[in-house]
Amino acid sequence: MSGGRIPREFIDELLVRVDIVDLIDSHVPLKKTGGNYVARCPFHTEKTPSFSVNRNKQFFHCFGCGVSGNAISFLMNFNHLDFVEAVEDLAAFVGLDVPRESFAYQAGENKTDLAALYAVMEQVAAFYVEQLRTDGQGKKAVAYLTKRGITSKVADDFMLGYAPDQWQGLASRFKQDLLVGTGMLVSKEDGHAYDRFRGRIMFPIRDKRGRVVGFGGRVLDDTLPKYLNSPETPLFHKGQEVYGLYELLKKNPKPQRILLVEGYMDVIALAQFGLDYAVAALGTAISQAHLDLLFRFSSELVFCFDGDRAGRDAAWRAIAAVFPSLKGGRKICVMLLPQHHDPDSLVREEGLEKFTGRIEKAQALSDYFFGHFSQGLKLSEMEGRSKLRDEAETYLKQLPIGTFREMMFERLSGLAKQHILDNEAILECKKQEKKHRQKTGRPSLPSFVAALLLKNPELIEIVEQKEIDWGQLEFEGVEKFKNILQVITNKKPANYGLLLEAFRGHADEVVVKKLASLDLLIPESGVEAEFCDALDRLLMQAKLASLEKLLAKEKSQGLDAQEKEVLRKMIAKK
Repeated sequence: MSGGRIPREFIDELLVRVDIVDLIDSHVPLKKTGGNYVARCPFHTEKTPSFSVNRNKQFFHCFGCGVSGNAISFLMNFNHLDFVEAVEDLAAFVGLDVPRESFAYQAGENKTDLAALYAVMEQVAAFYVEQLRTDGQGKKAVAYLTKRGITSKVADDFMLGYAPDQWQGLASRFKQDLLVGTGMLVSKEDGHAYDRFRGRIMFPIRDKRGRVVGFGGRVLDDTLPKYLNSPETPLFHKGQEVYGLYELLKKNPKPQRILLVEGYMDVIALAQFGLDYAVAALGTAISQAHLDLLFRFSSELVFCFDGDRAGRDAAWRAIAAVFPSLKGGRKICVMLLPQHHDPDSLVREEGLEKFTGRIEKAQALSDYFFGHFSQGLKLSEMEGRSKLRDEAETYLKQLPIGTFREMMFERLSGLAKQHILDNEAILECKKQEKKHRQKTGRPSLPSFVAALLLKNPELIEIVEQKEIDWGQLEFEGVEKFKNILQVITNKKPANYGLLLEAFRGHADEVVVKKLASLDLLIPESGVEAEFCDALDRLLMQAKLASLEKLLAKEKSQGLDAQEKEVLRKMIAKK
């Protein structure tokens, strides 16, 4: 991916050029039904089609699982891409190049350069695979892998290779500047360079799109370091990649859970035994980026750590980093292995069935978390309860507002036998969760009008013709309503797909998507008449509410001169 910001104008132009029906039909076969196109939803399992695509609005929505969005959103969800990757793929779909406003890397590192870097990494990986099979020293690597029980099929799946024990093994075959740019050569001050990896079994690190971005290398003797990873490069950022994700997704694009282990060989050994949903961090602490990446593909992560002191410490460091990522529906469990075992050794000793049983019985994050803090504390004493509360609250306050956060605080309160200091946060959680749990039939009048406007942004002309003074109107959600009006007025989008893109990252994005997904059961021919009637009723109700508020204030505490003038005009119009 090249650096630099993608101009907003290009994204809008792209969405105008793309027909969402053609795009989705190229991934999921659609069938025309009435004015829409339907299919069984690609984002959840269903027997009858509830996934609908509207060509006029350039919008998709599933009435089964609720997922919805425009062409960019579809690619992000379907191919597990981030926003920039989805824009790049969408541009490729219509044959456009993605322009950039600025560049994150030094001059000269443009898209062509990056393509060349990816290409040379693929060639290097193929070279290492060849060396594993043909190099005399490579036979030692084959013997090592065979001893570890790795079959040729698993070696092929993970593209395992061997780096010859030569200082110029790569430099004599590939362009030196590209090898330096990918970190495969170490450049010296005198201008000479040598291979970074020598005499090692090579583990290609592939991103989720299958591109080789880096390598890990393991020695065959006791030389240190035992494992060596690629350095940070324009292609490789170890805090953002995990080993084995591409191979996992190739076998199962929608895994029930993902097992996060510590090493390359753990991932490969588990795959050898038939457990193909394991990945490994790349010699670094688990980061927010790692978690966000993995949660794109599964709602459940199981952290697997060795049972020794180092493993327990690593488990706690990982758990301490996860709290900001625990949004609704996400689950994390912790699996500590017996002493003197890692996943590789344990699955060989007890077999896949017992090992899988351990995963099924992994400790829930909440139990692990409170167990960690309660250990060694005398909760029968006030000092122990106070220490538990003070230490645990620091982490719990990082949790996103929601049911899980509320329940964690309530459990802390029960353990500490006292009121916690975050009562306001709990009340806010309950308030928000109550809204989520409410199941209404027909939406409120403001929601109905807003939903019609979002689905049919051309109706903004009717609103503008009325010259409404929104400052004198009172109804629930009036500020969000005004925000929606402002965006539509400014953007004048041709369809809802474009409008949705204008709200990406906006504070009201969730509200907008929820409103637009409402099934209003209005035929196309009746939309304008229905909107005019609903808008008139909303304005009347809002004026009456505002009038009642002013009259109540006049009676209780009096009005200032400006408020009296407003009241006079409203009564005169009424």
